[in-house]
Amino acid sequence: MAEKLTRKELRAPDAFQKAGFQAREWLQSNQRLVLLLVVGALLVFGGAMLANYLSSRGEVDASKALTTALKVVERPVHAEAQAPVDPEAEAPFSTQKEKDEELIKQFAEVRQKFPRSRAAITAALLIGEAQLRLGRPDDAMKSLEDFLKAMPSDEALRVEGLEGQGYAYETKRQLDQALSTFDALSRDNKTDFLTGIGLYHRGRILIEQGKKQEAAEAFAQVSSAYPNTPVARLASDRLAVLAEEGFKPAPPPTPNLNPDAG
Repeated sequence: MAEKLTRKELRAPDAFQKAGFQAREWLQSNQRLVLLLVVGALLVFGGAMLANYLSSRGEVDASKALTTALKVVERPVHAEAQAPVDPEAEAPFSTQKEKDEELIKQFAEVRQKFPRSRAAITAALLIGEAQLRLGRPDDAMKSLEDFLKAMPSDEALRVEGLEGQGYAYETKRQLDQALSTFDALSRDNKTDFLTGIGLYHRGRILIEQGKKQEAAEAFAQVSSAYPNTPVARLASDRLAVLAEEGFKPAPPPTPNLNPDAG
């Protein structure tokens, strides 16, 4: 997750939403992990279906095409470059916008060439994320809807799609829909992937709706249900700011140590 936010940033429009889907450090700092998850998702589709997919020449070709397109993700933006560029490597992108436009182009080609493949499903997610970063929530919504309709409910990457859909609603200021989507993220996440993020987003949206006491309760629940996780630390930071404003979660009920008493 992102490094600890300042009080000023926490009081301002949310850093996640303000910077779009790109702002989440999980995507910014762990792109190689994203690649592994995405490529792994192509190969892990569950039991007997794995053999069927690998035996299909079309799926194999589609997987290769997606892997090639994913190389764009690792190409840095010029400002990110830490060392001289390898002469044999492709040049860095000059801006994040240029990179996202190229990502959309590459993944759209995968979807066009292999429309019914597993790779095409995954490409829809990656297109939606890029569209969000470009400030195109309506386009992103369509791409993410295509992804969510096709992605099995028990797969980790589905969490990515739901979170992106929530961001899209939030960008459009459709806060009730965003809240509903983030609640679905909490309800439907059956993996340890991005644990607790849906509940954290619930608290954020409640703040934007002016429901700060309810937000404090949500953040407190994150901290208690998912201790020692990055999202719990973010929730704790939010709680501290709300406490300064006079909004504190209700204390837990005191246990009755003498059940036979009156």
